[in-house]
Amino acid sequence: MLAADWIVVGLGNPGATYAATRHNVGYMAVDDLLADLGEVLEAVPGVPAHATQLRIADQDVLVLRSATFMNLSGEAVAPLAERLGVPAERIIVIHDELDLPAGTVRVKQGGNENGHNGLKSTSAKLGTRDYLRVRIGISRPPKGMPVPDYVLGPVDDGAELDRAIATAADAVELIVEQGLAKAQNVIHAR
Repeated sequence: MLAADWIVVGLGNPGATYAATRHNVGYMAVDDLLADLGEVLEAVPGVPAHATQLRIADQDVLVLRSATFMNLSGEAVAPLAERLGVPAERIIVIHDELDLPAGTVRVKQGGNENGHNGLKSTSAKLGTRDYLRVRIGISRPPKGMPVPDYVLGPVDDGAELDRAIATAADAVELIVEQGLAKAQNVIHAR
């Protein structure tokens, strides 16, 4: 049986079609977090998610990616949070953020979803907005380009993306090890 002090979820869309899109930077950050530890995700029976257990700073951390599309992300997070008794302030959601410059990473608790359907679903299913967020900036689309086309478009590969993904993974570890305020001080100074 799974046990967890924390739940970390990377938002994205499943499948090869979406793997390298802006909307999937949350998935990428989860992969980065797991790569350092040599862990892999496995299907969770009865929940549309793939997950693994990590130990960070003597805490049990369930790291997952939803197996649903972005708009239904909450269906992966909420049942596990309820089953494991993990409160919102110990749920970390990693996601793409249009309102941050590309490559910027910011950490916060709660707030509006700003039109992000993965966050809307998560908030609705959890019944609160008070979970933690690791926001990976993807910037706004060029003038005239619809937001859905932009977020589902290919991410700009390169050093900036690699840094942002690594920083987001670091943010998760800092939050678990030292708390939100310390993580904000470290991550926001980068």
